[in-house]
Amino acid sequence: MEPLRPAPPAGPAALAVLREVARLLDGLAADPTLDHTIDLHSLPLAEADCAALRTWLGRGEVDARLQAAGTTQVQETAYAGVWWVRHGDEDAPGALEQIVVARIPALLPAHPEDVVAAARRLADDLPAPTPTEENGDG
Repeated sequence: MEPLRPAPPAGPAALAVLREVARLLDGLAADPTLDHTIDLHSLPLAEADCAALRTWLGRGEVDARLQAAGTTQVQETAYAGVWWVRHGDEDAPGALEQIVVARIPALLPAHPEDVVAAARRLADDLPAPTPTEENGDG
């Protein structure tokens, strides 16, 4: 017996997006450096289409929120490498929504300059080592 599958997306535009995601995911499987964003607000999608896409893609294990110039939520879908990204508050009608196909969305990894600054800040914030620690006796 074949497993139950969700109903197809609400309209032809949503189905086209889903087919594009499938094509991009196949590309990501071949090239792990692929990083592509589909801006859902730039497409002729009705709210029902977006809801159908969200249902079809499901939810994965990773859910991240960023607080930089507003709230951004990054939700892994049930398909590894496919992410639903929402820029703006949950109740904001003008929130930007995207589907990102990548191993990890580019906005999540720490920027190299931020890592350098953090390493310096942590080293500066730590108390000076005690003589025992300096000799390796600690």
